[in-house]
Amino acid sequence: MAARVHAVTTGPVAVLARQGATITAEITLTDDPKIKPGRFGQEQVVVHATLDAYRTARRREAVSLPVLVLAHGPAWRPLLPSQRVRVTTRLAEPTPGELTAAVLLVRGNPSVLTPPSHVQAVAGTLRQGLRTAADVLPADQRGLLPGLVVGDVSRMDPQVSADLKDSGLNHLNAVSGTNLSIVAGAALALSRLAGLPLTVRALFAAVAMIGFAVVARPSPSVLRALLMGLVAAVALGTGRPKDGIAALSAAVLLLLLFSPDLAISYGFALSVCATAGILLLAPRWRDRLKLRTRLPGWAAEAVAVPSAAQVAVTPVLVLMAGQVSLAAIPANLLAGPAVAPATLLGFAAALVAPFWPEAARLIVVPAGYAVGWIITVARWAVGLPLATVPWPGGVTGLGLLALAAVVVTLLIRRRAWRAVALALAAGALVVLLVFRPLVAPWPPKAWLMVVCDVGQGDGLVLAAGPGRGVVVDTGPDPVTMDRCLRRLGVTDVPLVILTHPHADHIDGLSGVLRGRRVGAVVVSPQRTLEQQASRLSADLARRRIPQWTAPPGARWRLGPSELTVLAPEPTRAAPAGQGEGSAANNSSVVVHVRWRAGSALLSGDIETEAQDDLLRGGLLPQADILKVPHHGSPRQDPAFFAAVGARAALISVGAGNDYGHPAQPTLSLLQRLGVRVHRTDRSGDVAVVEREGHLAIVSRGRQEDARPPP
Repeated sequence: MAARVHAVTTGPVAVLARQGATITAEITLTDDPKIKPGRFGQEQVVVHATLDAYRTARRREAVSLPVLVLAHGPAWRPLLPSQRVRVTTRLAEPTPGELTAAVLLVRGNPSVLTPPSHVQAVAGTLRQGLRTAADVLPADQRGLLPGLVVGDVSRMDPQVSADLKDSGLNHLNAVSGTNLSIVAGAALALSRLAGLPLTVRALFAAVAMIGFAVVARPSPSVLRALLMGLVAAVALGTGRPKDGIAALSAAVLLLLLFSPDLAISYGFALSVCATAGILLLAPRWRDRLKLRTRLPGWAAEAVAVPSAAQVAVTPVLVLMAGQVSLAAIPANLLAGPAVAPATLLGFAAALVAPFWPEAARLIVVPAGYAVGWIITVARWAVGLPLATVPWPGGVTGLGLLALAAVVVTLLIRRRAWRAVALALAAGALVVLLVFRPLVAPWPPKAWLMVVCDVGQGDGLVLAAGPGRGVVVDTGPDPVTMDRCLRRLGVTDVPLVILTHPHADHIDGLSGVLRGRRVGAVVVSPQRTLEQQASRLSADLARRRIPQWTAPPGARWRLGPSELTVLAPEPTRAAPAGQGEGSAANNSSVVVHVRWRAGSALLSGDIETEAQDDLLRGGLLPQADILKVPHHGSPRQDPAFFAAVGARAALISVGAGNDYGHPAQPTLSLLQRLGVRVHRTDRSGDVAVVEREGHLAIVSRGRQEDARPPP
């Protein structure tokens, strides 16, 4: 470890990184480029590589150091591990604690020097074949199947990924030791049917595991499982007894010797702990379940294995995420049977696709049913009450977890105490599942509008009847927006209003579309950001969703809500402001909403120029509630706030944002006007409800906040 740390933190490359020098570098990719959406429609690329040589104005030197490459553009997408490329780059210091010599901030496209190795070329062909074959599946299944089978998460649906994480099924989001053991088991079964001798069977299983690891890419969990599998194959081939703990120990020691950065990898720690739990705890728990409950052996093992794995990884999860998952065991129990058929059918499709694409597409159909079941289980588990329980993180959380484990162990050792503990647990469950929803339900009864806590952005829902809602902006994250709509029980969206095409207002649209019918989308008639607006229009056209522009005076009556568009004027250009995005902000669609008990003004991100236009045009009605423009930025017109005459203000803003929102001058202005302020960064989702003929504000989980505006 000391030798590796010394190699990457000293020498001329480390000095150049501290200086921020610009060099010409020759690098060899060691992983697939990971493509992420970047700003202004550019693709951001992240890839690990080895720096082979570099050239400055004064010298050229050959080295061999691990680096992290950050780049832009589609030219990186087709590159494969083992390819050598030349780039012009500026060096930057790596994140402390990583065994990386430097970060390469690449300018322009790479110059390809060598093709990929034959092994990596074959692996890339198989991965591409599975991706192509999976195109016949629905979007969520076509993203998860390549991830589960070969670790290709390039098309992973973010909502599915979030559901898997929160339900304790995150290990299915990519290749793990389970997949490798399934492939090894299938290889052993086939070789046994062929009548091969024991030594040849072990060799065949080892080759199958190595080949699978190359295609699936050597992630920490795959490396751990591969070494354990090879140790087991050696034991099988030599006739020695298999020892799981010895194999796990050998795998850990060898991997840390050759890749010491795994010592600080949560993925590696989770993989090792889960395997240790299965080896040490699962056999005992299985036998006790069989003895005390008289379950069949397969049923007892099905319960014991995920339970043991979850218990073993819980300390790591507490350190990593500060939470304890209660839904993970039932979710793994239900999803587990679908993993083997999905893996075997998916890998078979990958092998067949280069030679017979039509057959590959037929093979992935039943594999799609298997991953579809996994997706259904994950979504069900996330919706369970107390699916995850907040828990203190760090050493404090570990100490509390150890104390809880001691108490539970003492309670279950004696029959009388066990009965009392079960009775108390059942009572607590009843209180949490029954009485708590009665005391503080969400959504609150008779809700009219909900400002979803979408972070730094806007995402609002207006009541439009049972199970229906009008969405005004969708926030920056589709997962967060989808979950807000789920909590509200909204399954039908007759209208979406996207006030202006900034990412923090439109990027969550796919979350609204997930599993819901959308009638039409209203956009601003002033096209200030042509590239973003064109991309949005193309996406809506592909989904066959009508796109409308609405002039001032356009009106809709949907359920209890009556919406009237106030601005912008289609024939006028958006007024420019002081900031880079001010013109787009000032092009925001402004909507006035009326209910039987009162009204609200939804002002998008308009700044002082557009606010002044509304005032001078005489188009500004009064409202009981104001959605404060632009997350409470300082660019507000006091006369605009005074003219609205609101009694309550809602600010949709992200906690700890870098913009200083909401600005203190804006908060002071609202305070001087006597307006009560409610912020999503402090209260979470905020609902407007009708109470005794008046409007009231309710924050999620804080019923004491329900009171009419003053």
